[in-house]
Amino acid sequence: MGSTDGHGTHGDQEGTGPRMLADVIPPFVPEGASVMTVLVEWPPGHPGTPPHRHSGPCFGYVTEGAVRWELEGEPERVIRAGETFWEPGGEVIHYQNGNATADATAKYVVVMLGAPGEPMLTLVDEEELESRAHLRAPRPPAG
Repeated sequence: MGSTDGHGTHGDQEGTGPRMLADVIPPFVPEGASVMTVLVEWPPGHPGTPPHRHSGPCFGYVTEGAVRWELEGEPERVIRAGETFWEPGGEVIHYQNGNATADATAKYVVVMLGAPGEPMLTLVDEEELESRAHLRAPRPPAG
């Protein structure tokens, strides 16, 4: 799960042409999936979308700034411009996707595959967050 740095190039010697940024195999792709490409732009310090999940896998690329990223079972991390990310979708909770900086805009493009007849994104309520708290990676102490 999570982010992966670019690896491998497939262009000419001057660095032009296609360049592989990520190569992942998601655990599933919903049969009959719909696909949505979204540009997300968070102003400085914006916390991002509240905890949520997707009905299928998502793949993205940070184009500007830095994004605070946290998926269930993985430690929080920062993904910077030029880096990629992905998440498996399904039951996995996506805790954070907000701007990691207080003084610059963060932008990323995400391609989401969704199960037919299901929303692309579903917010997770407090009761479920509490019931799954044991699945969240340990958080560093505050302060």
